[in-house]
Amino acid sequence: MYKFSYFTETDEEKVLDFMQKNSFAVITGILNNKPVATHVPLEIKKINERLVFTGHIMKATDHYKAFSENENVLVIFSGPQCYVSANWYVTKNVASTWNYIDVQAKGKIRFTDDDGTLKIIRDITQKYESEESEAAFNNLPNDYVERLSKAIIGFNIEVESVENVFKLSQNHDEQTRRQIIAHLKNSNHFNSNEIATEMEKRIK
Repeated sequence: MYKFSYFTETDEEKVLDFMQKNSFAVITGILNNKPVATHVPLEIKKINERLVFTGHIMKATDHYKAFSENENVLVIFSGPQCYVSANWYVTKNVASTWNYIDVQAKGKIRFTDDDGTLKIIRDITQKYESEESEAAFNNLPNDYVERLSKAIIGFNIEVESVENVFKLSQNHDEQTRRQIIAHLKNSNHFNSNEIATEMEKRIK
């Protein structure tokens, strides 16, 4: 990870909030000495001051095999990112860059039993579907749920460490940062506007 103190967010609550808002994460592992990865929607909670991620994956996959053989995983949460031109700086004849927000968490993955898998499916479905929705968990046919649950498995990841990069031009003077913000706000790109908003929060 690209680690510099001025690009590191020290407020743990802000880092937690970022992960919760960007919870469609990548989980990586190793299978036969080769990297594997999968995108998974996660539930992110603090349990007794410990950070825990929950989710589910398909069983007939390389990443399930990898996580079964090696419980150590890396989870990557990616947020907004955009190009930043040095032409927007006060001093322009230097390298351009890329601003972005990224969080990486290392931990151990543990698979659940059948009841635990059903609970995880229910919880994540209820997070996005109202009880009145025809797609709500309680409205799904029992035979469908039973068939689905045989193909997937739930998991918990007990987080051991978290690192982050909130690279938002903090290494530049205030005038340069304000000029970058102005250019980003003139862009029609969603990510550019999101980065501009995050940069503004950090100008005192």
